Amino acid sequence: MDGLRFFKHLLAGRWQVARSFPRDSMARIESAIRQSESCHLGELRFAVEAGLDWPELRAGLSSRQRAVQVFSDLRVWDTEHNSGVLIYLLLADRKVEIVADRGIHARVGEKCWQSICHEMEQRFHAGEFENGVLQGLTAITALLKTHFPALGNNPDELPNHPVTL
Repeated sequence: MDGLRFFKHLLAGRWQVARSFPRDSMARIESAIRQSESCHLGELRFAVEAGLDWPELRAGLSSRQRAVQVFSDLRVWDTEHNSGVLIYLLLADRKVEIVADRGIHARVGEKCWQSICHEMEQRFHAGEFENGVLQGLTAITALLKTHFPALGNNPDELPNHPVTL
């Protein structure tokens, strides 16, 4: 177990989420998700977590593994077109993971998701948390508009509000 990672997570708390993403910031992210989903058939979720719990750290759970768990827990996979996308931020690690359902992932591929994560992480390292998320949403929206354009009926299948874990 990495001692530095352990202490970062041990000291992490919800206060860090609130400091990085105040209420008005979360409201703007929710609005951006709602606006994005109006122009494609994809469904977006944003989840942020301050740090992992002791058992998860002891087991060596990676940010990617945790993102996959959150993808499942939030039922992002439960969309008609298999076009759900989760943006997961683990603040203690300053690590972003994008988990996409099989419908969109098959068309976009891992390299593209990693590029978006990298751009977001650069914004986060600069302390620009809201800007990083909005930049990521813009990039994902462009992909979803290309691969899952809104055609006729476009139901909002998943909640738009950001989730703090």
